[in-house]
Amino acid sequence: MPGLERLHRRDTRLDSYVDRYAARAHGMTASAIRALFAVANRPEVVSLAGGMPNITDLPLDVIGSIIGDLVVENGRQAMQYSSGQGEQPMREAICEVMKLEGISAHPDDVTVTVGSQQGLDLVTRLFCDPGDVVICEAPSYVGALGVFRAFQCEVVHVAMDDYGLRPDALAEALVALHAAGKRLKFLYTIPNFHNPAGVSQTLERRTAILEVATRADLMVVEDNPYGLLGFDGEPVPAMRSLDDERVVYLGSFSKTFAPGFRVGWVLAPHAVREKLVLAQESATLCPPAFSQYAITAYLANYDWRGQIKVFREMYRERRDAMLAGLAEDMPAGMSWTVPGGGFFVWVTLPAGLDSQAMLPRAVTARVAYVPGTAFYADGFGSRHMRLSYCFPTPERIREGTRRLGEVLQYEAGVLETFGTAITDDGRAELRPYEAPGANQA
Repeated sequence: MPGLERLHRRDTRLDSYVDRYAARAHGMTASAIRALFAVANRPEVVSLAGGMPNITDLPLDVIGSIIGDLVVENGRQAMQYSSGQGEQPMREAICEVMKLEGISAHPDDVTVTVGSQQGLDLVTRLFCDPGDVVICEAPSYVGALGVFRAFQCEVVHVAMDDYGLRPDALAEALVALHAAGKRLKFLYTIPNFHNPAGVSQTLERRTAILEVATRADLMVVEDNPYGLLGFDGEPVPAMRSLDDERVVYLGSFSKTFAPGFRVGWVLAPHAVREKLVLAQESATLCPPAFSQYAITAYLANYDWRGQIKVFREMYRERRDAMLAGLAEDMPAGMSWTVPGGGFFVWVTLPAGLDSQAMLPRAVTARVAYVPGTAFYADGFGSRHMRLSYCFPTPERIREGTRRLGEVLQYEAGVLETFGTAITDDGRAELRPYEAPGANQA
């Protein structure tokens, strides 16, 4: 049949491309979050999955006027190619933003990127060969794990607690990795309102981590998209403010302004900056000039600090709705973090429940989350899930926790009825529950 013949030819072509892929391409897979989007974006589903910023409170009329003036007054420059490092006014404005977290930087050491995700990609490209080790928190940002996988890095997870990465666990991991002869390249960490864990490092914890890194001569990559979105008090000084030679800093306007402009940056020691610009020119030639001019004009002509306060209060209200819903709707035996800012709550399920396995039932119940396994490079995390409160209204969040609570109550009931057992290949499976001595004569 002609249709089957065409299908066969298409499959043959696909097979031939697979044979041509570079070795690093075989490790590239769709993330759990991407796979969820098609379902989570359905209007009947309450999505507690994606970390999409809520920009409903942005003054679009003001921004439209600012951009209109930009086009009229400076459109020919704003719509041209940019430099590979980014426009000077943008880099100067970035330095002003970073002062809020104690960072004193020179615009020459800033490289503008297409979001901080590209910044992480460029840093990893510069420093990592296949087989090199990158140390990450357990759990860690799924987008970072994808970058490290793409560059064929070995990811080693280090334990966290309520104050973020544990310095003692980091020191133990470094000793073990050196003893094994591994090539360590850097520590990747999210110190503020961690994605996905929601916790933050205290100033004392940051200092201790940097002391461990200094003793081991380990570079630190500080990813900080949420640092200005704390709900209480002033921002904690960034790790970069404590060590300007060891720390490479990643920043972004996606959370404090709008993600659609795709503007981030890397602040790196001067010697690294030159290589970053070369890598940027190789990847994109230059970051988009129009986005840079638009954000620079916004920062210069609008009370952006006041706008960040508006965002903070809006996210605080949603965080509070999430925590209230969890307290009211979740079954016994569960726990969760209490974030002081950012977008996410990290939930721990009762022993025996698997967030990945129960996801289809949750989607059927019209609620979505991200299973914890997405945030580990080693397959762990099945007892965890990430819940995002940044985008839904408080009312939708409460409906989402109600639906999720019903799913978890059902799963917990099944667990009580059947119990779990570990199979020969290490998987957990449900088995009919038998009371002690039930089969004895």
